[in-house]
Amino acid sequence: MARQSKPTMSRALQRRENVAGYLFMLPSLIFFVGFVVIPMVICIITSLTDANMDSPGLFGNFIGLSNFARLWTDATFLDALKNTFVIVIVSVPAVCAFSLWVSSAIYRMKGPVLSAFRCIFYLPVVTGSVAVTVVWAWIYNNYYGVLNYIIGPKGLGLIEGRINWLGDPKYALGCIILILFTTSVGQPIVLYVSALGNVDTTLIEAAQVDGATDFQVFWKVKWPQMMPTTLYILVITTINSFQCFALIQLLTKGGQGTNTVMYHIYWTAFKLTQQAGHFGYANAMGVVLAIFIGILSALQFKLAKEK
Repeated sequence: MARQSKPTMSRALQRRENVAGYLFMLPSLIFFVGFVVIPMVICIITSLTDANMDSPGLFGNFIGLSNFARLWTDATFLDALKNTFVIVIVSVPAVCAFSLWVSSAIYRMKGPVLSAFRCIFYLPVVTGSVAVTVVWAWIYNNYYGVLNYIIGPKGLGLIEGRINWLGDPKYALGCIILILFTTSVGQPIVLYVSALGNVDTTLIEAAQVDGATDFQVFWKVKWPQMMPTTLYILVITTINSFQCFALIQLLTKGGQGTNTVMYHIYWTAFKLTQQAGHFGYANAMGVVLAIFIGILSALQFKLAKEK
């Protein structure tokens, strides 16, 4: 019996479907080009100029790589870069590890219990950053804050007096990292719960029959199947940590050792209006930050493929 060949689509019908698909994509494509691609190109071009508010046009005078050379002698930028890397190095592993631990504990729960846990952890993600910041500012307040009350003499007695959490350089950056941590774990927990629920149970049962321990089952069976989810979480968390801005702007305004590259870009571009060349210089910082994000993301992709 002769095999029936699959019906082929005519070129005209295929062309009409392609045109329809592109038309549906057109609004998103226009938005992406207008608000992502074009600003990126302008940023790169102006990073090579001395553009400022007094420039006659969009671009100032071409000065080559002078802005980039200036960055590595700018103590304020280097300090902001150091703080940014501290935030990334601390928050990214902490968010991933904590999210995986919580997900492993709750993913077997059923119905409303699992939904309640996911809602609790995801709530800070959908809450406005201003509202979250106001709550944390009240918690950290050195006069009537909840944190000082709980661990102070009237509470657990862990400290003798009030601590100015956001006004002391010893604690301010750590407080920012804690807030970033609490607002970043919601999405990874939801993703990890879904990933754990999609692990092939037949492989788990086979490993258990062979005498594998719970750790061996996790490391040899579950973890490899969760690697795409882990890679996505690592990349997204890294980008969010590099782009930490709202917390700094609303709580410390870059003071007390909390200045980051994102906040320094904003400050240089829109606050230092009396200095020439601040637009081009700020865009040079943005290009350097994008390069660092790209390098770390590429390393994460490479390490994930090796696993």
